[in-house]
Amino acid sequence: MSGGSYYVPAHSAWPILGVLAVGGMMIGTGIWMVHGSAAWLSGIGMLAVVLVMAGWFRDVVRESMGGLYDDQMDRSFRWGMAWFIFSELMFFAAFFGALFYVRTFALPWLDGEGAKGVTALLWPDFTASWPLMNPPDASIAGPKEVLSPWQLPLANTLLLVSSSVTLTVAHEALKMGYRRTARNWLAGTVTLGVCFLLLQGLEYYEAWHHLGLTLQAGVYGGTFFLLTGFHGLHVTIGTVILIVMLVRVIRGHFSRERHFAFEAAAWYWHFVDAVWIGLFLFVYVF
Repeated sequence: MSGGSYYVPAHSAWPILGVLAVGGMMIGTGIWMVHGSAAWLSGIGMLAVVLVMAGWFRDVVRESMGGLYDDQMDRSFRWGMAWFIFSELMFFAAFFGALFYVRTFALPWLDGEGAKGVTALLWPDFTASWPLMNPPDASIAGPKEVLSPWQLPLANTLLLVSSSVTLTVAHEALKMGYRRTARNWLAGTVTLGVCFLLLQGLEYYEAWHHLGLTLQAGVYGGTFFLLTGFHGLHVTIGTVILIVMLVRVIRGHFSRERHFAFEAAAWYWHFVDAVWIGLFLFVYVF
């Protein structure tokens, strides 16, 4: 089980089970989106992914609590989490890049800039503006209204910024050995995360049913729901992670020196908060 200063885990079935679970989820989701069937396969795959994650992380927790990890393993975890967050950064960069491309290049081109002859024939009355309320193709219905950034989006911004503060307080308390303080502030962070998700659900309901802002509402609707929807998914994942950390703090799993799982959760949460600041500015405000 041990190779010098580096922990070598026992043989595990979790990697192959994870591949099968993710594969089933993606195949089912693809068939569901294209043909409108096989939603059951997507649901089973998603449930399997959750079960694999729970079992795999349980084993990691047991290994950690069993004293099997040393400084080398700690560095490996830190590098792994850093590269994971970098991959998430590139994921959101792609969507922000699409938004930038549409607003900076595509809309001016449709308005005649750089290709006046073609666009004048296809859409002579089109005027570039953002948010795009009137798509050039009449078969696509634009939104009737857009969300004001100074209502629900601002409230959600305050919630997430506050959650980063409460999580930092919890982290500092844990490093100083004040477990009760860490538990209480971490519970407050979880509460703020849940409130964010509830407000985002309310925002989606208002946008979809009252403002005509749907996935079919032109490029603005598509970019809005892709960016905010994937961010909401990450907040959901982050909230679940923080709940797990809260349970572990209550059970006394961390020490002042050894608590990288908590620290990794904090890294992820702060990253999600930073992405939201970009969303608030470039999706809602400007």
